[in-house]
Amino acid sequence: MIQVDPNWWKTCFEEIYLITDARSVCDQELTGREVSFLEKVLKLKRSDRILDLCGGQGRHSLELGRRGYRNLTVLDYSRFLTELGREAATREGLKIAFCQGDARSTGLRGSHYDTVIVMGNSFGYCIDEEDNQRILQEIRRLLKKGGKVLLELTDQEFLLNNFRPFSRHQASDDIVVCRLRELDSEVVRAREMVISKERGIIRDGTYCERLYCPDKIKALLANTGLRDIEVKRNFTLQEKKGDYGFMNSRMIVTARK
Repeated sequence: MIQVDPNWWKTCFEEIYLITDARSVCDQELTGREVSFLEKVLKLKRSDRILDLCGGQGRHSLELGRRGYRNLTVLDYSRFLTELGREAATREGLKIAFCQGDARSTGLRGSHYDTVIVMGNSFGYCIDEEDNQRILQEIRRLLKKGGKVLLELTDQEFLLNNFRPFSRHQASDDIVVCRLRELDSEVVRAREMVISKERGIIRDGTYCERLYCPDKIKALLANTGLRDIEVKRNFTLQEKKGDYGFMNSRMIVTARK
């Protein structure tokens, strides 16, 4: 069995991650399509206070800023990614607040945000379900009355029906990424080996993702006190075929405080 440190997400999202997941997190055209989707489904206004929770280098917020949104905050645990995003915003003259912090207890002002987005399957990293519930409770605390949250999640049913225990892709001319996966009904665990043709293995680590079906995520959100919960399945904006791991087919879940 693949053993995963419960705190794997505290150290995983550094420079190598931008290589291994570049097909998703460094694709500007894909980001643009995702932001257009967010604008449509959330009916965003330029004046909305938007929190990009677990937002990494803020790729969605940077694109929103380019489109004229003025009240943007990105929070992520990775200091490397938040610094990278802050530098990009400064270069482009965009007013975006980047914060390093824990989604379970952000320290941000309560009842302040019109919208919270959690993109890229970033919800479900915690093996302990109580921690995931704490994130939802924190989201509710942060939202204004009537404010909206959008979660982009791995689709449990799709993954169960299309599970691949091994994948390999060429991330760059020098880098190959190999992933071994193990699956039970609620959690998928993976071992990721990142191999440089010139330098050999540069990462051999593990990570996991907790899986949700529509009924379960609806129950979690309802128990947190959120309402008007809706689920959209079979969501992808990838235009190229391939094994994108947990990103192949996702659920979009929206709710309101």
